[in-house]
Amino acid sequence: MQRELKGRGLHNLRWVRPEGIHLTLKFLGETPPDKVPAIEEALAAACQGVPAFAFTVGSLGTFGDRRGPRVIWVDVGGEREAMARLQERVEQRLEGLGFPREKRAFSPHLTLARVPPELMASQGPRIKESIAAVTVPEARQRVTSVGLIHSILQRSGAVYQTVKAWPLG
Repeated sequence: MQRELKGRGLHNLRWVRPEGIHLTLKFLGETPPDKVPAIEEALAAACQGVPAFAFTVGSLGTFGDRRGPRVIWVDVGGEREAMARLQERVEQRLEGLGFPREKRAFSPHLTLARVPPELMASQGPRIKESIAAVTVPEARQRVTSVGLIHSILQRSGAVYQTVKAWPLG
């Protein structure tokens, strides 16, 4: 999908590296290193007894505002109830550590690209036209673990490192 979108004149967006495409259950933001052990305990507890599940990719869409789209994503379907239950368990455990609950409802998606602010208005129509024209392939992914991910921001984009992972199932 990324290759096809780039070929439609969207090459100047900030594309997520394929190995960095992920499903976020909870974004923690800047986190002090001394909180990591408690976060690890909370995630271990949240994952305990949760069965593995699968998701499918759905349609393409964007997040943005009146200035234009800022993110291109593909939504996630499949076992959405299982995803939502896991996300709620993570939310509950981390709330107890001082991480506020997300105000918006959980919207499982995979981010494909970010639109630089200076291109939001000018690229908006092309993005809308392109995502309507791209065929989303059938794809199914089994989720067998949850990871605590450290995001390292670089000029070329974020690099993700797994701090620790917990198996499901």
